[in-house]
Amino acid sequence: MVVFHAMSDNQAAPQTDGTAVSRPHTLTVNEIYHSIQGESTWAGRPCVFVRLTFCDLRCNYCDTEYAFYEGQKKTLDQIVTEVATFGCSLIEITGGEPLLQKNVLPLMSMLCDANYTVLLETSGAHDISPVDSRVHRIMDLKTPGSGEVDKNLWSNIDHLTDRDEVKFVMGSREDYDWSRAKIEQFDLTNRCHAVLFSPIFGRIDPRQIVEWILADRLDVRFQLQMHKFIWSPTKRGV
Repeated sequence: MVVFHAMSDNQAAPQTDGTAVSRPHTLTVNEIYHSIQGESTWAGRPCVFVRLTFCDLRCNYCDTEYAFYEGQKKTLDQIVTEVATFGCSLIEITGGEPLLQKNVLPLMSMLCDANYTVLLETSGAHDISPVDSRVHRIMDLKTPGSGEVDKNLWSNIDHLTDRDEVKFVMGSREDYDWSRAKIEQFDLTNRCHAVLFSPIFGRIDPRQIVEWILADRLDVRFQLQMHKFIWSPTKRGV
């Protein structure tokens, strides 16, 4: 069993004279690339993605397993400099699970300070309250079909604002009914900017979910993973 902890690489390094020198803050980065935003209310917009390494969940439909362990350390300044080379104002921090590395918090603030629009794609399993209030948080609440429903941190609901979005990824009627119940239980459509319903690619006919939404007159936004229709569903860096 792999145990994950919040990760930091800014411990002070001892000098020969006994004093300590602070190391630059770093993050383990899987990839940084420029593409089209494929999901959320930002879908269709050019976007720079900063994909961080490590994840403590194992959703059975995961399409980024390569980000579980692959990556290299970069300083926050290096990441901001690389992001700037793309000349794009929209940035998404994703993973893996980006909140596993606590230095992601100052990175997001640095990007906001530089006048980028910053999105955070995170599961519902980690505390979103420390995230800079300028960041648009897109929180994925895990449905029963993910195999990780017990990992949801329900206290996150209290921290949602009208800048945030909540996503439900579903592959069955059970997932849909569970998601609908959570929307009602927590009044999600009034707590956040948008509620997103997304089919598990290749597991369920998207039309089924659309028909259920219409029949129930739900105030949600249906979405497809746009990038999987433009490129191969397994292609990296798009």
